[in-house]
Amino acid sequence: MAGAYDDRDGFIWMDGQMVPWRDAKVHVLTHAMHYASSVFEGERAYHGKIFKSREHSERLRRSAEWIDFEVPYTVDEIEAAKATVLRESGLQDAYVRVLAWRGAGEDMGVASARNPVRMAVAAWEWGAYYGDAKFKGAKLDISKWKRPSPETIPCHAKASGLYMICTMSKHAAEAKGCSDAMMFDYRGYVAEATGANIFFVRDGEVHTPLPDCFLNGITRQTVIGMLRDRGIEVKERHIMPEELESFQQCWLTGTAAEVTPVGHIGDYSFEVGALTRDIAEAYEKLVRA
Repeated sequence: MAGAYDDRDGFIWMDGQMVPWRDAKVHVLTHAMHYASSVFEGERAYHGKIFKSREHSERLRRSAEWIDFEVPYTVDEIEAAKATVLRESGLQDAYVRVLAWRGAGEDMGVASARNPVRMAVAAWEWGAYYGDAKFKGAKLDISKWKRPSPETIPCHAKASGLYMICTMSKHAAEAKGCSDAMMFDYRGYVAEATGANIFFVRDGEVHTPLPDCFLNGITRQTVIGMLRDRGIEVKERHIMPEELESFQQCWLTGTAAEVTPVGHIGDYSFEVGALTRDIAEAYEKLVRA
């Protein structure tokens, strides 16, 4: 599948029906277009099975609750919708996007309690998120934007509106020839990349930022479990910017990113070392098991 995302063959599950891909549309006065009242999940299917699918469906519903609406489908119904999309698409290895949003209705202002909540599921082929960086190490810029305080946003929701500064950060990074950008949080601690969590290695120990103001990714949690099962100490903590020069290895984790080595962050360099390669290969085996 190639071309613009609104001009493809296939079907998208939308509000309980399989709709021809090009007909999966919403009205211009959809509340989510104006006020970002939407949540989503990005998931990967391997050999026809979505990795940790149910955890993603559960998080979708929690994210909606955190931004004050309820997804009108149970976890089981969301699971069934995803299974239908995969079956109808004929895809075995696919990226699956589930989106729930406040649609067009009686309200068109900040308040939208009377508007219906809608949901859609689409799937398509998508290769390595960072291209060949998955093998030789991604190059990251350092964003000027910071992850906000939990007092200002529902930081643990996978909500669309929270990604605007990520979009701007990634655009700025790409303009510099980088794959992505690393972001600090509102206190100045290392936080994450624009759509992936980050890990560092120093003298055999793994360090990763404490997710107290950004998403604690499902892939992040999976990789921490894998490391600890190997007897490798993982320190979840606040990481200061000046520590970056002391780390030898670095990688990103995310459903789209999977496990991607990092070669550079700004002026700091990292090796694609044995532990990075091992955990990337082990993750690949796990998701395809």
